[in-house]
Amino acid sequence: MKAIVHDRYGSPDVLELRDIPDPVINDEQVLVEVHAASVNALDYHATRGMPWLMRLDGSFRKPSIPVRGVDLAGRVVAIGSNVTQFKPGDRVFGSADGSFAEYAATAPNRLTHMPAGLSYEDGATLNVAGSTSLQGLQGRANLQPGQRVIINGAGGGVGTMAVQIAKALGAHVTAVTRTESVELAKAIGADAVIDHRKEDFTRTRERYDVLFDIGGCFPLTRVRRIVVKNGTVVVAGGPAGRIGPADRLLAGLLLKPFCSQRIVPFISQNDPVSRAFVGELAASGKIRPVIDRVYPLQQTANAVHHVGTGHARGKVVIRVKHAL
Repeated sequence: MKAIVHDRYGSPDVLELRDIPDPVINDEQVLVEVHAASVNALDYHATRGMPWLMRLDGSFRKPSIPVRGVDLAGRVVAIGSNVTQFKPGDRVFGSADGSFAEYAATAPNRLTHMPAGLSYEDGATLNVAGSTSLQGLQGRANLQPGQRVIINGAGGGVGTMAVQIAKALGAHVTAVTRTESVELAKAIGADAVIDHRKEDFTRTRERYDVLFDIGGCFPLTRVRRIVVKNGTVVVAGGPAGRIGPADRLLAGLLLKPFCSQRIVPFISQNDPVSRAFVGELAASGKIRPVIDRVYPLQQTANAVHHVGTGHARGKVVIRVKHAL
């Protein structure tokens, strides 16, 4: 099969299109013919092997997983003897280690049946961005109808999904984003939009029940001031520091005992229930995947580079099926 492989760390230029053997599944796995995949910041960091935190799995000298990619949408072509949730021919979305390839093997609990009417390109955007948004807003912040939420970093893959999921949960949503994404934030349903290049959102007189902080452009000691007493700050990401976004998560843990707001450092988990709910929201039209660009498989390096610049508006998708 064709796959995007790297055997050393570096810029996205180290990603190469190669012919490698098809995956062989065991009794507990599913083989998926990948039609589309999407790029996450994780793919950029894992390609570079930086920050060093990315190498804690023991892959200090070279990548332990040579095929990049996590998010996917495609069609089941084979199942292990102990798999009962899926059958060949099922359309699915979810995740697999090595989704930038024509085929990927994965566990059944990392896949969800794709709703009718949803394209493979749209389905490929839902897993990480949708699960992160839903788990952060509903699971960690317990966002309720009528509450006020501010989403910092609202123009990216997770941010555009978070705006729409917060609206679907009945919240009043303020989006913080850069100038070129202001109209996009309005179009996907934000009740108010702050252009962070023109206005310091941490100095607003408005107060919010929940801050969903993806952008991470200000210290937590500063951003928490716009959150009401006993409100919640969900730390879902941030720029890569000395140990990557983890340094911001660590700062959140250290700050928790000293402030009146709940500080919730957060990394999303594989959760079939969350993923299925996100799929239902997409099928009903309550959320609309925002796709910035679609690249063919052979241009995956360009796609990963684009995500790494931090300028993507919404998700970046790799079209795998019939790409060559």
